[in-house]
Amino acid sequence: MRDRATCARLSGSFPTGKPEGTASSRRSDWGIRLLNWIWLGLMLVSIAYASWIPGRMAEIATAVMTGASSAITLVIGLVGAMVFFLGLTRVAFDAGLRDWLGRRLAGLARRLFPEVPSDHPAMGAMVMNMSSNMMGLGNAATPFGLKAMAELARLNTMPGVATNAMVLFLAINTSAITIFPPFGTIAVRQAAGSVDPWAIWVPTLIATTCSTLAAVTAYFLLAKLPMFRPRPLEHPPQLGFPPIEPQLGDPGPPANSESPPSPIAPGWVRALVVGAFILAVLGGLGMEFGRLIPELGAGGALKEIIRDWLLPLLVAGLLLIGVGSGVRAYDSMIAGAREGLDVAVRIVPYLVAILVAVAMFRASGALDLVIGFLDPYTRAVGVPAEVLPMALLRPLSGSGAFGVMSEILTTYGPDTFIGYLTSTLMGSTETTFYVLALYLGAAGVVDGRHALAACLIGDLGGFVGATAACHWFFG
Repeated sequence: MRDRATCARLSGSFPTGKPEGTASSRRSDWGIRLLNWIWLGLMLVSIAYASWIPGRMAEIATAVMTGASSAITLVIGLVGAMVFFLGLTRVAFDAGLRDWLGRRLAGLARRLFPEVPSDHPAMGAMVMNMSSNMMGLGNAATPFGLKAMAELARLNTMPGVATNAMVLFLAINTSAITIFPPFGTIAVRQAAGSVDPWAIWVPTLIATTCSTLAAVTAYFLLAKLPMFRPRPLEHPPQLGFPPIEPQLGDPGPPANSESPPSPIAPGWVRALVVGAFILAVLGGLGMEFGRLIPELGAGGALKEIIRDWLLPLLVAGLLLIGVGSGVRAYDSMIAGAREGLDVAVRIVPYLVAILVAVAMFRASGALDLVIGFLDPYTRAVGVPAEVLPMALLRPLSGSGAFGVMSEILTTYGPDTFIGYLTSTLMGSTETTFYVLALYLGAAGVVDGRHALAACLIGDLGGFVGATAACHWFFG
């Protein structure tokens, strides 16, 4: 059994000098549960504001039901991706991908997440999440992120309280640098008649870089404040999984465990399958280039290939890692998929709560009131008022922001400064409140400490970066 100091270090906590459950601890909880207060404020402000506008209360009532229904619809759509990608991750991890990634990224990972053992499943899931976000594969990144948070919860010695690793991971996740083009936004710009729909690629890269730097910097600075120090909850939540003692290194299989299953096929057969697949895909890739180059040119053909082939090749790559190592891919897939299903069930209440609040806030008209108040100040720093709905809605709702972006591009044109800035803002940050509700729910966390503050500062950094980049590129 490790001593208390070691467990505190691994969980990102440290002694406070006060007994657990004291009045000081209770007062600190009020200061750090920001998401709870914001959620309550969205609900009550929406109803109070709508009560002064004739007929608006009916829209609030509709928003309550549609918001709850859309949350369940979202979960149903998310479950499939979560089950599938967590299953694929299990195949690759069983093949040794986790250990390989841990060795390659050990230096950086140890500096960012010193309390997480380099060979722990959380480390591999976080790396896969960040890699997927950098490639613009948001749907693939979410299951990896949920897996990472669930595994980090197993290292947590303070159930219900976010560890340092959780807070930093959330800050990085909601502000992830996106190296690949934002294909969804580019498709909307192209549909809106843009002459150069790809013009926002570099500004988006600059904006996401600013967002990540701001969020990570905020994480380190805010962690020094006494109000954000981790303190045990008086009534910790009952998690769907028990927290476990952190283990440094691989303890090896239990004494009564069965021997590992034999490889699915001899080594030469596996090598033949992998080689044949690679040759077949390379041949198809060459044919696709040959078909697209006369029509789109070399640059356009490459962009088309990246957009259409990236996700299927990720799926194939994870499977080939398993095949090459002799893993029984189907069995590993099913085991990982069960974990994904368990996580999906756990996040339903969190999603319903936040999405209903956002829907009510929009329907009440309070969002328009906030925009009207901020307009004089934002125009003074070069941000048109027409962009504010996008900037304010982006942290709250991804689908809502996408719809607002489409409306703005249709109204003002995709190649105006308003169109450029709106498109860049769409890819500069994540849906912060959605991600926090989703990931903290997956880890059973009710006290997120400074996660929300760091993520919102990252959103602000992305907003400033997007504005500066668009003024630089588009005048």
